[in-house]
Amino acid sequence: MRKGLLLVVAILVVGLALSPCAWAKSKTIKVGINAPITGDIPKVGEGSKYAAEMWLEDIKAAGGLQVGGEKYMVEIIVEDNESKPESAAKAATKLITEDEVLAIVGPQASSQAIPAGEMANNYGTPMISPWSTNPDTTKDRPFVFRGCFLDPFQGPVVANFIKDEFGFKKAAVLYDIASDYPKGLAEVFKEAWENINGPGSVVAFESFTTKDADFSSQLTNIISSGAQFLFTPQYYNEVALIVQQAQELGFKGPIVGSDSWGSAETVKLCGEACYGLFFSTHYAAAGATGATKEFIERYEKKYGYTPDDVGALTWDALRLVQKAIEDTGKLTGNLKNDRVAVKDALAKIKEFDGITGKMTFTPEGDPIKCAVVVRISEKGEFEFYKSACP
Repeated sequence: MRKGLLLVVAILVVGLALSPCAWAKSKTIKVGINAPITGDIPKVGEGSKYAAEMWLEDIKAAGGLQVGGEKYMVEIIVEDNESKPESAAKAATKLITEDEVLAIVGPQASSQAIPAGEMANNYGTPMISPWSTNPDTTKDRPFVFRGCFLDPFQGPVVANFIKDEFGFKKAAVLYDIASDYPKGLAEVFKEAWENINGPGSVVAFESFTTKDADFSSQLTNIISSGAQFLFTPQYYNEVALIVQQAQELGFKGPIVGSDSWGSAETVKLCGEACYGLFFSTHYAAAGATGATKEFIERYEKKYGYTPDDVGALTWDALRLVQKAIEDTGKLTGNLKNDRVAVKDALAKIKEFDGITGKMTFTPEGDPIKCAVVVRISEKGEFEFYKSACP
């Protein structure tokens, strides 16, 4: 009789432990970070990882994440996508199927965010890319969001800025044809520039392939084309080479970039050759105020350098995920259903006050927000120059 009673009690205990209610009360919320910790752009992954660590510190300091009447501990799981599309897709799949995360932040670059977003959408898991501006990242993917503006917005912002600032008529573009982000933005910029100045006003449209380091042939063509400036939407590891080689070959016009220039490594690698140049981006660290300034100062104190736009956007993306989880009102313990609830809550967010600007999501999962034009100062700082809003 005693053995039979003990068996019944044991079964009840196991049953309660496996029930959705017990899962919801005892389990930790897992959030995945899909980032390029290694590969071509490791500084991008580092900034995302550091922002995630700071966010997790705040969650722990608050005793966990409050959802309805319950408090949950939070765990961050970082997966290295090696700056490769196939690795990003594998990282997303692992985070979803093995680690059982509730949501994913990242990848950052469009080349990795597009394939990872396909996996997230197929598995019904909310994903928010902090930095991917290519439209294909969220297109027809209700589970995929982003924390930044899109290339179809950024391209005209740069084109209008250059026209207003310099009055130029002849443009040159140099971009990586094998990478989704620069290829897409180069094409959008070309269309925007020719809408302003007429067909043929992009007098040189030169391309190269990822990992190329010698751009002398393309730059020689650009110089002979009579272009008054060069637009190159490349990552920090290529910007320095392009700018320095262009100046060595005698190119006299300004070289203008996009949000991919926003890493602290850009100035570190480029040096004085980049002083005075402009690029479009998501926020300006120099002269920041309010919550943005607080984030920057805290980051600098902790990690020893000024956070780039990826770090700031990752901070906003994690806070968006946090708000969406809180806005569900309740976690059931059924991971599939809870992922849907977080996705639905993300889609309903209005007027979110991020450190990179206010944002409201469109039905496609894209935020309506402003861009910033930054000037690289003679101190190597990213100074706010002007803003451009939708």
